[in-house]
Amino acid sequence: MSSYTAYRSLLFRLKPERAHQLILQSLALAGAIPALRSGLRRIFSFEDPALRVRAFGLEFANPVGLAAGYDKDGLAMHGLACLGFGHLELGTVTLEPQQGNPRPRLFRLEEDEALINRMGFPNQGISRLIERLRNRPSDVVLGINIGKSADTPIEEASRDYRRLMELLYGVADYLAINVSSPNTIGLRQLQGRRTLEGLLSDLADKRSGLESETGLRRPVLVKLAPDLGEAELDDAVEVIEGAGMDGVIIANTTTSRNGLRAAAKDESGGLSGRPLFRKSTDMIQRVRTKTDGRLPIIGVGGVLGPHEAKEKLNAGAALVQMYTGLIYRGPGLIREILAALG
Repeated sequence: MSSYTAYRSLLFRLKPERAHQLILQSLALAGAIPALRSGLRRIFSFEDPALRVRAFGLEFANPVGLAAGYDKDGLAMHGLACLGFGHLELGTVTLEPQQGNPRPRLFRLEEDEALINRMGFPNQGISRLIERLRNRPSDVVLGINIGKSADTPIEEASRDYRRLMELLYGVADYLAINVSSPNTIGLRQLQGRRTLEGLLSDLADKRSGLESETGLRRPVLVKLAPDLGEAELDDAVEVIEGAGMDGVIIANTTTSRNGLRAAAKDESGGLSGRPLFRKSTDMIQRVRTKTDGRLPIIGVGGVLGPHEAKEKLNAGAALVQMYTGLIYRGPGLIREILAALG
């Protein structure tokens, strides 16, 4: 981790989005060259059969994964797969390419070990992602996070999600339904009980048809916001279970700004990192208790070390994901967590 600290000091001189693009480009290059892939695996991989996890019908080499948003277009999936992750969640992807919100739209809060983003789902569109997935890494579980396009009216959102499910069904290991980003206008309305019931009913019907056609059953998970009240969360979980979805991802970024110190604390967008840890972990505990463990949970939010990963797993998560922790602690964080869990 100390070697990354020096590297991070250089990266943090760049604007956050430029630094992230540079890292993705480096990982993409490394992933394209067999000798570099082997080198990354030697440095970062940590294999222990005791860490294997079975969740929502899939086998994971370990419980640590990459959260959606880090590699929206699958540009660096081969390099990322060499860092020791048990799964990668790509996206959020939309049907058509979109630019996202105006820049600047990504902010570091170094004093808080946090980020604020208002990206707005910038991505190259589903066609480009599917092209890359024809050469996907075969030794890691690959999930795809899907969302409605910014110009799709909220009442027509189901059309986008159904089409994305159809296009990705044969190439993704699981699908994550993003109804919780705070950066696409109106998206969080889809978490309301009646609206969510309609959306998930449509997706359950679509999956049933695709399963009949292909003989494959792809798990479908729903990613929720940490800003739901207890009654809203209970409603959402009841709908998710009732629709036959396979799991829940807890949680997306928060609009809360409690206790922040950094100068960028008042920027609009979703907050991730250490300040989200307690809120998302308490949410995991509530869902585990409410469902008596029936609904598998991926825990995300504030995983910056082994302690946070263990606490989320103890709270009821089957798997954990990271994004902001990777930026602040570097790729050695994955191995550090796995060694502590092993």
